[in-house]
Amino acid sequence: MALSKEEKASIIKEFAKSKNDVGSSEVQIAILTKEINDLTEHLKEHKHDFHSKRGLFMKVGRRKKLLSYLKDKDVVSYREVIKKLNLRK
Repeated sequence: MALSKEEKASIIKEFAKSKNDVGSSEVQIAILTKEINDLTEHLKEHKHDFHSKRGLFMKVGRRKKLLSYLKDKDVVSYREVIKKLNLRK
């Protein structure tokens, strides 16, 4: 269920602002989105896995906080992240 090093590296490469950027809000949001999508697929098959469901809710909350922070700090970057990750319909 955890991301492999290759998956994480590709996400970081796509969303990083600079060469050494591994912890910006954009990167964290992208990584959390990938983990949320993986957990959602897991929970479709295993409906009674309540520990994973709690982890999913925690990740969604963390992503929500990061998105609101990014929206307050840099609206242009917020809109780009939303568009790239298809978070809003």
